[in-house]
Amino acid sequence: MQNYTVKVKSAEHVTHDVLRIVLEKPKDIEFKPGQATEISINKDGWKDKKRPFTFTSLPKDDFLEFTIKTYPSHQGVTNELLKLKAGDELILHDIFGDIGYTDEGIFIAGGAGVTPFISIFRNLESNNKIGNNKLIFANKTKQDIIHEEEFSRLLGANFINILSDENLNGYDHGFITEDFLKSKIDEHTHKFYVCGPPPMMDAIIKQLHHINITDKDIIKEAY
Repeated sequence: MQNYTVKVKSAEHVTHDVLRIVLEKPKDIEFKPGQATEISINKDGWKDKKRPFTFTSLPKDDFLEFTIKTYPSHQGVTNELLKLKAGDELILHDIFGDIGYTDEGIFIAGGAGVTPFISIFRNLESNNKIGNNKLIFANKTKQDIIHEEEFSRLLGANFINILSDENLNGYDHGFITEDFLKSKIDEHTHKFYVCGPPPMMDAIIKQLHHINITDKDIIKEAY
């Protein structure tokens, strides 16, 4: 695949540790909602350090957007991204991704695992096809929730937040369990879309299998 060197238009925080980075868009780049690309920074010492990040803009947008959780203590790529300013350059490499929308269902995300679903839900909204889709979003605290207002607007009561480290009114508390999943399934649930840290992914898929959901109805991708 062709690599693209693109200029940063803006970089800003959307939560305490998540960046929204907007880039100029190459004319011939193509991706589908839910897909990702490997990104490196066009600076000496960083050009070969590629990390996967999901497109959160729509394919039809005239810009590229990425919503990226940062880990300053790691002193790695995401920490370097915190230093970006308009005019800096990133390098986009291979485009990939197994999560794509096929039918109504339940989207299950942990932390930054929600990023493939941002573009998918924005695309569904643009086509008036939000329907009865649900999003179960697991985080440690309320301040960790990415785009809470946008998902609330898009999904209403079908935006379900569960917090492990806080017990707040209006938010489920604890971890996702089989009983929790079963309580959210209804006649509109045809598919399960799962993305998050590998241990969470493994646990959720095992729970789905226990409630007789087969792999053909599970669409998954670790981030």
